[in-house]
Amino acid sequence: MTNNIDEIRKDFPILAKLNRGKPLAYLDNAASSQKPNCVIDKLTNYYRYQNSNVHRGVYALAEEAEIEYQEARKTIAEWFNVRTEEIIFVRGATEALNLVAHSLAQTELDPGDAILLTEMEHHANIVPWQMVAKEKKLVIKVVSLKKDGSLDIDHLGNLLAEENTKVLSLCHISNSLGTINPVEKIISDAHAHGVKVVIDGAQSVPHGRVDLKSMDCDFFAFSGHKVFGPMGIGVLYGKKDILDTLPPYQGGGDMIDQVSFNGTTYAPSPQRFEAGTPNVAGAIGLAAAINYLSDLDFNELANHENSLLSFTQNELQGIPGLSIHGTTPDKAAVVSFSIEGVHPLDLATFLDGEGIAIRTGHHCCQPLMEVLGVQSTARASFAFYNTHEEAERFVNAVKKSVAILV
Repeated sequence: MTNNIDEIRKDFPILAKLNRGKPLAYLDNAASSQKPNCVIDKLTNYYRYQNSNVHRGVYALAEEAEIEYQEARKTIAEWFNVRTEEIIFVRGATEALNLVAHSLAQTELDPGDAILLTEMEHHANIVPWQMVAKEKKLVIKVVSLKKDGSLDIDHLGNLLAEENTKVLSLCHISNSLGTINPVEKIISDAHAHGVKVVIDGAQSVPHGRVDLKSMDCDFFAFSGHKVFGPMGIGVLYGKKDILDTLPPYQGGGDMIDQVSFNGTTYAPSPQRFEAGTPNVAGAIGLAAAINYLSDLDFNELANHENSLLSFTQNELQGIPGLSIHGTTPDKAAVVSFSIEGVHPLDLATFLDGEGIAIRTGHHCCQPLMEVLGVQSTARASFAFYNTHEEAERFVNAVKKSVAILV
């Protein structure tokens, strides 16, 4: 992978950009990843030569757009080893999680039923459940973390065994800690207790191929913009037998079978969950990103990212007053940290002047920040196109900032 990194970086034009007059080191991939030329070209080609609404016209241009749109769904379904009718296009993981929460609450959950979340969840996997819990008088229970940022599996097991537990919704990988949850084992245990499982996969899809058939979760959500695809597009996977029992999340055109003022019947999945004009270009662009990933060796990708993570964590640990949040050995290439006497915003501003882009704040994980005992952290998150030279620049810049700011 190291020998090919320069060639891979050529696929991502933005990586050649200067930042404050210095070479850009983009280390905010957990927030959003950069896009390869093939995705950019696919979007441009669609709007120049194929732009048309889908599900409506019988003219040639509409048929061409329809074919591209359905091929995109097929490409994504094959990548995740599921059926095409189990892939629902949404705006992103946030909409996907809202869809699941609201649709499940209508038909599957009764007052007093419990939803399990974890202390490491993104707000997108907390707030929708709070909304439906308030509306339906449900109970939210929270699985605690260990000091290294891993899940307390014993606590989870106890909560799963409680009679009123109906749904477990958790992240595959923490966007803030980088913790990789053992979801296959967790899902198996949950199903043994009759508990449905929703997986927030926004952070896992960019780091490796996910086989949803093998994983056996009931729902899985991710965003295109984190997996080298366009913004404004995402996917919700759901098992077909469950989707067929759920009411739609939104109403409008194209999600219907028949409409009259006396009532409406709905189309089958996935169409019943895709009201209105879909993001056709986004779906096509996301498929292009998946096709790009299919040409890469994910074992090499993982080894490369892990080497960046290992180097960065080892170097940062030697800085006086610096604490890394999330130290479990099984984690993705995400490094969140605090430095005594240095505000994360000041650090990020200093690094920006060095051409280095990182993220600071609560990372949409305010409950987690409370558990960690901080208001915010600094976070560097790597992708396969990042280099060891960028990791070295980052570490040296942090050391330089400490010498100046402390």
